[in-house]
Amino acid sequence: MNFTIAAVATSIAGLILGLGWLFAGGLWFKRLGLEASASGLVIGRRLGAVYLGIAMMLFLVRSAPASEFRSSVCMAMIFALGLLALLGLIEFHAKRAGPGILLSVTLEVLLAAGFAYSLLVSI
Repeated sequence: MNFTIAAVATSIAGLILGLGWLFAGGLWFKRLGLEASASGLVIGRRLGAVYLGIAMMLFLVRSAPASEFRSSVCMAMIFALGLLALLGLIEFHAKRAGPGILLSVTLEVLLAAGFAYSLLVSI
């Protein structure tokens, strides 16, 4: 997976997550096997804005040439996606999230691998 594919795929995922959290947060809670609360929905909407910002950033840099900047974006995405995957596994193992979170974990691992591959081939 090259950088453009990883950036566009992550941008699409961020767009879906961002819009989902902004407009249908209750469904995301349900998918994770959690009960929605007013405070959780507030945090979810704020998280949706962050996802949309990341999606926009990645879409705008999708064709950036190999550079220190692009390597930094790859490293940041590997870190963020890896941490999200780890936290998802921890929450699932502790039974604080249902099996729906495993789809997210799988996607996060695949996207992180795409950025890692992109980083390795640009060295």
